[in-house]
Amino acid sequence: MTQPNHHSASFAVLDISAIDSIDNTLLASFYGEDSLLSIMKATLHYMDVRIKDGLTLPYFADISPELWQKKTKALDIYITDVNEGRQLNLEARDKDYATNILSYPSDLPAAIIELMPTLPLGELIICHEVVVREASEQDKTVVQHISHLLVHGILHLLGFDHELGQAEQDEMESFEIEILASLNLPNPYLPTT
Repeated sequence: MTQPNHHSASFAVLDISAIDSIDNTLLASFYGEDSLLSIMKATLHYMDVRIKDGLTLPYFADISPELWQKKTKALDIYITDVNEGRQLNLEARDKDYATNILSYPSDLPAAIIELMPTLPLGELIICHEVVVREASEQDKTVVQHISHLLVHGILHLLGFDHELGQAEQDEMESFEIEILASLNLPNPYLPTT
């Protein structure tokens, strides 16, 4: 578990775990705590700025912006294989295939969050084999794709949902593009040449 960096506008803690079939070398190569934490912090910093500009986070609408700003945010990330990923996607979404990322928001009432020292965002489950396959199909590096999926997943944990309609999809994609640009990563929605 990472301690919050008090020099950052967005205090963040991250817990990364994996199914036993995921090799430690693979975890260190693609899911290093420092790199994932920097993506998490960039996403939270971007959202902090947007909140100051009047944006409401759908899943945290009952929490004052001041409380949101001062709380350390916690995120759990679990890396899985295609077999468990398929089972989890079937249970969560009734879809019989492994997907790239699943989001499980914390969904705690505001009254509980107010009492907690850390605000839990929820858990993201990443299926590494699917991520590798998709990165290859999209002619992107695995690291670029993981970075995009992490930003995408955090936005889902905050309550943004591209499946609600075109306006919501456009909003979410614009957030992702701007956050990734702040990390010097390319627009994931442009075809690579």
